[in-house]
Amino acid sequence: MAWGTPNRERRVLKAGHSSIAVTLPKPWAEAMHLRPGDLVVFDQNDDGTLYLKPAPAPGATNVSAPYLVQAASFDTDGVLERLIVGAYRAGHDAIEIRTETALGPERVEEVVEAARGLLGVSVVAQEPNRVVLQNFIDPSKYGLPQLVQRMRMILVAFLDEMQEVVRRRSRSRRRSNLEEEAKKVLSLLVRQLFLASRDWSLARRIGSPDPRQLLEWRVVVHALEELSSFYAEALSLLNAEADKLGPETTAALAARLPELQARLKDVVDALMHRSLERACEVYEHGVNDEHEPSDSRRSLAPSRGPASARLARHLLERANLSLDLLAELAIDRAVAGGAETMLVEAA
Repeated sequence: MAWGTPNRERRVLKAGHSSIAVTLPKPWAEAMHLRPGDLVVFDQNDDGTLYLKPAPAPGATNVSAPYLVQAASFDTDGVLERLIVGAYRAGHDAIEIRTETALGPERVEEVVEAARGLLGVSVVAQEPNRVVLQNFIDPSKYGLPQLVQRMRMILVAFLDEMQEVVRRRSRSRRRSNLEEEAKKVLSLLVRQLFLASRDWSLARRIGSPDPRQLLEWRVVVHALEELSSFYAEALSLLNAEADKLGPETTAALAARLPELQARLKDVVDALMHRSLERACEVYEHGVNDEHEPSDSRRSLAPSRGPASARLARHLLERANLSLDLLAELAIDRAVAGGAETMLVEAA
């Protein structure tokens, strides 16, 4: 680190009649601008670890200056929305947009749509050359495991809708709502990880007692993003040719979709509930599925049926790669979570 690597061992000293004390490393204290008499705050982990940081200055508030974006104009569709989403995901509570040229109706609508697509965000000020958005979410109220379980429900709903399209051969009416909900939860997940990386106490409160686990959580979120993207596109493609799906295609999808749904539920449950035995079982199931494909999987070879349906089936199989990654992480989390052992039969 920038302030050096001090000796990690410190002797416990007696302070007063009944208190004990430990000195702080000088390089760290200087880097934190600590002086005698300053206050520090700490947070205790379940394993006895203490996280230490300087206390906020007297009278200081948690309200930070808005993240300011200044531009001559915004002429390209999507740029303004992506800036807002990026600032939100990076943890900014207030976002201010200023332009030299007044924002046109299209750009104003883009700002409003961006706010609607983010949990807890509202437009609080709007002028011809200035717009301010404010986030009102308390990050400590949204735990990482709960948000992952919410994404699981959304992904299961995507597969439910695909099954309904295949069964009825009619278009889904929930696709856009599911896509919007998935984007909201994923953006909040990324935001939570950014905030937790800067506040160890928050990381502990939202389900990541060890800050080093945040990298693992980011991989989980990335896999969920891919799953959401594959499922949304597959549902869109099936919608496009819902009334053209032949009996062979519908039979193949009707057989495969429940298998994919069961796999999704099992993998996420193994990821969230640390059990080495369960994690290995889920991982082994994925390996066996890859090497010994079922009849339903063989029938999903992208050489039959309408073009859109073939591509949708291909996307569903690609989504399984993201599930395989989550199954691997379930084992990692189980191993890191304790000293559980199990007997593995030799081949």
